[in-house]
Amino acid sequence: MIFALVDPIRIIQGAGLLIYPLGLCSFAAIFIICERMYALRNDAIMPADLTDSVLQNKPLAGGQHSTLGRIIRFVETHPGDVDGAKAYARLEVLKMERGANYLDVIYTGAPLIGLVGTVFGLLAAFAVIDPETKMPDPVKFTESVGYALSATLIGLVVALIALVGNGYLQRRIDAQAARLDVLVERILARGHRHETTQTAGKELLS
Repeated sequence: MIFALVDPIRIIQGAGLLIYPLGLCSFAAIFIICERMYALRNDAIMPADLTDSVLQNKPLAGGQHSTLGRIIRFVETHPGDVDGAKAYARLEVLKMERGANYLDVIYTGAPLIGLVGTVFGLLAAFAVIDPETKMPDPVKFTESVGYALSATLIGLVVALIALVGNGYLQRRIDAQAARLDVLVERILARGHRHETTQTAGKELLS
């Protein structure tokens, strides 16, 4: 019922020039959320076939098309470098978080931008004086105060979008990072067994 009494166009107009930074924040938040959701899909992080190969001790082939593939390629090109492989895996996790941190700035800053608009709107509302009574015109004053809150409302909506998106992305990143950690340990353990076997074979031959 309350939404039927609100004019969206009037709310946008009531935000004044601050609608531009708020609109930019909204666009940035939606873009980051959509881009990260696409970047964090399973095929880009841990393809099912590559994951099964690691878990079932099948032959591995690294590549550049997925996070797990790049880690496998690093292990293949740096055999025996356990610490380096783990550090490289952490760098890949940091790449997964790229851009998501900006959502913190958006959901913190958007309400503050809206609050600035509300303060200016209230100042304008108190400036509406009836020339006859020398008092604020009740009708115009009430309308001005109501729509002075437009910028804050828009800022809160933008902040809510950024907050929900950031929470989802962080949970997604944490889950992917935990799975990667298990797979990296399996890869390194298999590499260690392979090196041990080779060393034992050389000792027998000698």
